[in-house]
Amino acid sequence: MHAVTRLGYVPDGAARALALGHARMVGAVVPTLDNAIFARAVQGMQSTLQESNYQLLIAAHEYSLTAETHAIRALLERSIDALVLVGCDHSFETWELINTTRVPVLVTWTNVKTTERILSIPAPHIGFDNRLVGKLAAEHLLKLGHKNLGMVSGFTRHNDRARHRVEGFRTALVDAGVRLPDDYVIEQPFGFDGGRSGLNQLMQMRPRPTAIFCGNDVLALGALFEAQSLQIDVPQELSIVGCDNLPISSQITPKLSTVLLPTYDLGQQVAQSLLNWFSTNRPPTDRCLPIELVVRETSLPPVSESAKSRYKNNARDE
Repeated sequence: MHAVTRLGYVPDGAARALALGHARMVGAVVPTLDNAIFARAVQGMQSTLQESNYQLLIAAHEYSLTAETHAIRALLERSIDALVLVGCDHSFETWELINTTRVPVLVTWTNVKTTERILSIPAPHIGFDNRLVGKLAAEHLLKLGHKNLGMVSGFTRHNDRARHRVEGFRTALVDAGVRLPDDYVIEQPFGFDGGRSGLNQLMQMRPRPTAIFCGNDVLALGALFEAQSLQIDVPQELSIVGCDNLPISSQITPKLSTVLLPTYDLGQQVAQSLLNWFSTNRPPTDRCLPIELVVRETSLPPVSESAKSRYKNNARDE
């Protein structure tokens, strides 16, 4: 070891993996690292794996199924010990590629098993009930008295998390006797600009929504910024609810009401489940992590037209 240190010798990882039968590396493919919500989960995985001398290799596909397939192939070529995927919507080529390997696969961010028919190896799930995310937001806004609602979602094609949040939101409204027209659900790229554009489109609708649910906090913050630029008072004229509970959501003015997803905890549990899988050779059981609504300052009961008029007049006077 003294000679290794003195010479700066670096062992050949490929040779070691071949000799030992494992590489002490886990591969994870996420939609993007441009969103803090995935970064927190990755940090949770990395910290836990590192404690057991495993390294985490990360790839991001920016919501491209083709790019995801290429990324997974590249990770599998590096003799990883396990593969972590986000969601259940993946290309047929990806599932075929995974089926040709013996690498354990863990699906995260969802609790819906849609892979059983196409995946020949065990694929446990550790994630969230994304339909419940939409349901919690809808029930909160309905309880406040809102009847005209809209939603700004990420693109639902190839994204089961976004799709299930829309479904949960719509189903809760239907159960309460409130209709959500299709054109009141605006799909946008995840990002502040997407939230701004979605809010702008919803404000053209008649009747205008008095409350909106956004598929994540980044969209919700973009919608809030656009409302402020349009001089639409939040929450007096418009209530906004997001999803994720990003750190910034409690620091802006007004503070964002949102559905909390324990993403750092998700990363830790995923890593620990893989470590247990390695040591016991038994796949973990499916797990759905608890989520909760966090009510802050961007959601209030709808204001009547007369009260809204008085509020605007008072605001101009001030």
